[in-house]
Amino acid sequence: MPRWFNTAGPCDPADHYMLPAMRRLPEVRRLIDQKGYFVVHAPRQVGKTTALLSLARDLTVEGQYVSVLVSMEVGAAFPHDIGAAELAMLESWRHAFRAQLPPELHPAPFPEGPEGSRIGSALTAWAESSRRPLVVFLDEIDALRDGVLVSVLRQLRDGYRNRPEHFPVSLALIGLRDVRDYKVASGERDHLGTASPFNIKVRSLTLRDFTAEEVAELYSQHTADTGQRFEPEALAFAFELTQGQPWLVNALAKVTVEELVPDTAQPIRREDLERAGRLLIERRETHLDSLAERLREPRVRSILEPMLAGLSLGDVPEDDLRFVQDLGLVRMAATGGLEIANPIYREIVPRTLAYTAVASLPRLPATWLRADGRLDTGRLMEAFLAFWRQHGQPLLGTAPYHEIAPHLVLMAFLHRVANGGGTLEREYAIGTGRMDVCLRYGPDTLALELKVWRDGSKDPLDEGLAQLDGYLAGLGLESGWLVIFDRRSEQPPIAERTHATEAMTPAGRRVTVLRA
Repeated sequence: MPRWFNTAGPCDPADHYMLPAMRRLPEVRRLIDQKGYFVVHAPRQVGKTTALLSLARDLTVEGQYVSVLVSMEVGAAFPHDIGAAELAMLESWRHAFRAQLPPELHPAPFPEGPEGSRIGSALTAWAESSRRPLVVFLDEIDALRDGVLVSVLRQLRDGYRNRPEHFPVSLALIGLRDVRDYKVASGERDHLGTASPFNIKVRSLTLRDFTAEEVAELYSQHTADTGQRFEPEALAFAFELTQGQPWLVNALAKVTVEELVPDTAQPIRREDLERAGRLLIERRETHLDSLAERLREPRVRSILEPMLAGLSLGDVPEDDLRFVQDLGLVRMAATGGLEIANPIYREIVPRTLAYTAVASLPRLPATWLRADGRLDTGRLMEAFLAFWRQHGQPLLGTAPYHEIAPHLVLMAFLHRVANGGGTLEREYAIGTGRMDVCLRYGPDTLALELKVWRDGSKDPLDEGLAQLDGYLAGLGLESGWLVIFDRRSEQPPIAERTHATEAMTPAGRRVTVLRA
């Protein structure tokens, strides 16, 4: 039976290409041997369940412990009924025992008890009847919230002092977030803000992404099984595009080998992975879709909005910074400062934010194309100016991030252009005061630099021309657009202040300056 690249659920070495599950969590075994209670948190689909399920099986087979990974997710269906949530979770646990343990290691039936104590009572009974010290991994713990979550955490804390004879010798909470970010109360913004009521943890661990060498190692398993090789440039590009994010690494290869280059006699080239990356972005499959849903959360918006606008973060709480990093959306760059975690996410974020504006666009005839299908940037400029004068103001209200509303509307327009046969690429970073956009359409490339003129600041024309110079040089272009959005208060209507002029960069490159 051939193996494949897995993008859904835990990996099984019999079916899937995979790396040693615990390589990225070397500290866990030591914590278990030290009878530790700990947290493992990481973004969705990076291998948490696979790693801990594999470890649980290994621990049991070795004979020193009995270990199981159980899910808490079914309890989330009863957010206001602690008793019903406990019963649902315990029933799920029974299925896990049957799937993961030999019959002689199954626990005795759990005792019935009052609601609010059933999880703790079950763990106590299990530990007392077990032939070996008990190690339990509680997966999807942060699917719970409000009273159910707090009740479970308090039962674990209450039983902790009775270990190892009367409670699990070691226990891990597994989820997207660290304990302080577990959801409580009733609002989406509310969270524990502290390790209590689970202040018995000794460590919080996160699962790192793959290294470039590990991406090559994973892909080499496909080569060993099928004979289809990845060219060295393709391997390097796979890491560059994904930065080792495990789901992206697998999804990129899966699309490439199953859809784009199914003939195993053909090697995988960089161009094949580029096409696969574009398909992932366009399809916005489950993993990317769930990530995009986070963008409207206030704690995420407070960080991503200034990043997209090129502004400084301001007074953002440290917990919020850590939270957005834990989600896998951003990371600390090697040179310092936050950046979007990888090029695919960097494209998904503004594309998602511009979605409503894209859906709100009126029909736009492709007047920017010449008879031979090539892009005519002069006609494109005229089309954009007409579009902005007529539709710019109402469309600004569709943008979820106020600071970059005009950027998103412009990108919605450019998406309509690119959908005819082109691509759109974006670059942005904290503190740069700019966003760079590159429209590629067949053999034609248009580079744009987006700047904002805000109250209390000077006209960004000179700074924009100098910055655009560097962007054009990097693309090997001699002309481009500088778009200046005037967001100062008490300005005339958009239709009256939208116009275009010509300018030159310090290095003598010709620039069309669009003021909108």
